[in-house]
Amino acid sequence: MLTSKLKIMNLKRLLAAMVFPLVFFALPALSQDKVVTGKVTDSKDGSTLQNATVKVKGTQIVTQTDATGNFKIKVPASAKTIVISSIGYTNQEIPVTGATISVALVQSSASLGEVVVIGYGTAKKKDLTGSITSVSSKDFQDGSITSPEQLIAGKVAGVSVTSNGGQPGSGSVIRIRGGASLNASNDPLIVVDGVPLSSVNFQGINPNDIENETILKDAAATAIYGSRASNGVILITTKKGKSGKPVFSFTTQLSDANISKEYPVLSAAQFRSLVSSQGTATQIAEMGTANTDWQQQIYQTAITSDNNLSMSGSFKNTPYRFSGEYLNQNGVLKTDNLQREALSVNLSPRLFTNHLKIDIILHGSSTDSRNANTGAIGSAVSFDPTQSIFQYGNVFQNYYEWMNNDSTPNSLSNRNPVALLQQYNAENHALRSFGNVQFDYKVHFLPDLHANLNLGYDVAQYKGTTQVPGDAAQSYNSVPNLRGQNNQYSNNYTNKVLEFYLNYNKDIKSIKSNISAVGGYGYYDNFSSNKNFASVSAENQIIPGTTPVYPSSFSEVTLESYYGRLIYTYNNKYTLMGSIRTDGSSRFGPQYRWGVFPSGSFTWKIKEENFLKDVSFLSDLKLRLSDGITGNQDGIGYYNYLNYYSQGGNTSLINFGNNYYNVWTPAPYAKDLKWEQTETQDAGLDFGFFNNRITGSVDYYFKKTSNLLATVFVPTLTNFGNQLTRNVGNMTDQGIDFNINATVIKTKDFTWDVAFNVAYNKFLITNLSVSQDSLAKANSGLAVGGISGGTGNTIQEHSVGYAPFSFYVLQQIYGSNGKPIEGAYVDQNRDGIINQNDLIHYKSPNAPFTFGFSTSVKYKKWGLSTVLRANVGNYMYNNAASNLAVQRNVLNPSNFLQNAPASLLNTNFYNNQFFSSYYVENASFLKMDNLGLTYNVGALSKNSYNLKLSLNMQNVFTITKYTGSDPEIYGGIDNVLYPRPRTITFGANLGF
Repeated sequence: MLTSKLKIMNLKRLLAAMVFPLVFFALPALSQDKVVTGKVTDSKDGSTLQNATVKVKGTQIVTQTDATGNFKIKVPASAKTIVISSIGYTNQEIPVTGATISVALVQSSASLGEVVVIGYGTAKKKDLTGSITSVSSKDFQDGSITSPEQLIAGKVAGVSVTSNGGQPGSGSVIRIRGGASLNASNDPLIVVDGVPLSSVNFQGINPNDIENETILKDAAATAIYGSRASNGVILITTKKGKSGKPVFSFTTQLSDANISKEYPVLSAAQFRSLVSSQGTATQIAEMGTANTDWQQQIYQTAITSDNNLSMSGSFKNTPYRFSGEYLNQNGVLKTDNLQREALSVNLSPRLFTNHLKIDIILHGSSTDSRNANTGAIGSAVSFDPTQSIFQYGNVFQNYYEWMNNDSTPNSLSNRNPVALLQQYNAENHALRSFGNVQFDYKVHFLPDLHANLNLGYDVAQYKGTTQVPGDAAQSYNSVPNLRGQNNQYSNNYTNKVLEFYLNYNKDIKSIKSNISAVGGYGYYDNFSSNKNFASVSAENQIIPGTTPVYPSSFSEVTLESYYGRLIYTYNNKYTLMGSIRTDGSSRFGPQYRWGVFPSGSFTWKIKEENFLKDVSFLSDLKLRLSDGITGNQDGIGYYNYLNYYSQGGNTSLINFGNNYYNVWTPAPYAKDLKWEQTETQDAGLDFGFFNNRITGSVDYYFKKTSNLLATVFVPTLTNFGNQLTRNVGNMTDQGIDFNINATVIKTKDFTWDVAFNVAYNKFLITNLSVSQDSLAKANSGLAVGGISGGTGNTIQEHSVGYAPFSFYVLQQIYGSNGKPIEGAYVDQNRDGIINQNDLIHYKSPNAPFTFGFSTSVKYKKWGLSTVLRANVGNYMYNNAASNLAVQRNVLNPSNFLQNAPASLLNTNFYNNQFFSSYYVENASFLKMDNLGLTYNVGALSKNSYNLKLSLNMQNVFTITKYTGSDPEIYGGIDNVLYPRPRTITFGANLGF
């Protein structure tokens, strides 16, 4: 028995001796870090989320998900929680309970905690004091987007984006609440990553690099930008790198574009019928035997390829992002082409334990284009459809042209549209680079104070040539060696930016207050230079009288600024903001050089009050009130206040003795020229319901612009010219902006989002101190809106009591059949004579109502979206019809025939009636801008590539009563626009 007990004791000792070392060595292993892997998806459709941030709570350990949504992170044994976050999604905290986790992030229906970029700082969306709208990349327009402004078309109440036509690189006109000036610029200020651009020039900027566009509308938001903010501000933020391993993204798009409709003209049969019935024997004999659709001959199916590759991640304490683009875009007008190569570098090193943040942003692009001769568009509308393209044996490369009896081209006739394209070669080369380095230093001994230094630049070089062969009718000269063209141009631009400001933000919990203050200095210099060249023939012979006096010229404008802003918030309910900026511009004389632009606002978070705090269905309710003054000095000459003389060309020489001398002539000037100023008052209400499933805002604003800058007539002999840029009067602009966003349905597999905005805007000129001499119109007003046809004709006028650019026409009288009677107009003053005294202000090109609607439906991996826009109440002057749709145009007495718009069949006018109100047409429209379908294929294999496919159509349809080329032409005068094509785009995005 004893022996048995001893054996058991010895066995226990042996086991203890064996187990104790194992446990001893195992304990450190149990306390070591462990690796956690996982996958992050979208709770809506299960799609993987790339670049989501995965962070160990309470540490600096962080990584990112790859293209397939997967991540791997080393977690200390003491860590208990991992935080998963992504832009536009609600953060999730996940307990560390195993080696593998799966996370489905929920999209935030309205990211009130989202940080929004404002002037010289950032703010949470829920704390904004001004009228500010932010559009992120997930809400941008889809499809073949080649310029940044196209991304937000129809997305923001009160913001209109009107493309200048369908030509590649043609750009757009952007208006925020309609603008605020007559003659000065109405363009908003564009700021890209802290660099204010000298003009709305998006050339070379890759839309795929843009993360967010923030639109500042009212003075409370814009006054911090002072003299350049009367027309609003657009802040563009580009994509940046994030912590984690490298993530690659490749996007390719292939587009097919065609014109949606031809301009309506007489067919060859209708043309023959008209000439045969109304023409002379000579004119009938001039008709050809062909049936040529000239518009069909000049337009083509345009193929566009756009490819983008990016890499983002971080190296130690330096997040980075590199991207490159190659765009090859053909225009629907034959011979049109644009090619762009763009590179972008973004580095964000963090030094001294995040006390010093540096952002280095560089963008560069090279753009090569061949611009078609757009004169072919108008010529295709009016060229005789009975003529063939070619007339073999013709000296003009066999292209048919109207000839005189001496075998020279008829100088009064239009030219062969196909020849205008094929015998014209305008090649352009543009190099552009812009960017900045920003230093943000959090003061060590005062961490609430940040010192910021921003050094930026924007440089560009533009060169090009235009070549037309000597045997082309479009550049005919009676002197053989002076025929054709071989012209060139060369321009350079440099924009330099220096800004330094201090930013102080302090929570004072003892009195429930927060103070945020900004104070700074800015210096901005814009310099441009041009090389001046003589006009040269195809044989490189200088055209007489075109030799420039100076081989080059330059201009420069400098702006110097001081600014400050103070925001005080009490109890997270009441916010007072005040800002002031003073700008000095070299465009004005010393006495008027400086302008002061203050603003103030009050914000009340009504939802935070006790009587609403427990109202469950109300998520947000905030009242905003603001008043402020902004300025304008863009769009006028650099030296209009100076009394200077310029040397005339060699065509105006004075003879003294045996020598000839160039004439020096004084330029008209206004030494008292001063700032145009706009005061804006705004009252807004932001709201949210049902946990922000429904959000929106409504704003009423009233703007008054004083000291309007406009070019006006001045009395004879009072200056060195009959026109001068002056401060001439006042104008008001009032309106309402409303937008609403809603997530209508939201389940695990199905989501339906809608967004709607509407804006009402009314302009009125209240004072216009214009003086015109006896040769001008008798009516007091400023004639604008030049048209084709006649000499010096205008169709619009600025007058007190009316909207700017109101049409100024004769009131048409109609017959019992509803058709206009030629030459019959209302005698407004009943003097028995129809003349300029019977002109009336009639309608406006500006739409008082604009609408935007977008919706997206997602079901599992599928997505369907659309964007629609509408303008209501805008009118268009159909200049193509007024100039061409008359019998005299068809049966031209100058020995050639021309086609006419089909509207001739309605009027049967023989002579031009340029000032008839008949040609001012209702151009209200509804357009479907975009219709898109997406499919998220997901990971092609485990831990491999992630693929997303898309199919998109742009310019889907237009509903309008307007009979011209397009109801949406900025300025309201239609002289046949380069057509906006209907484009179908197939795209693929591959992440890895």
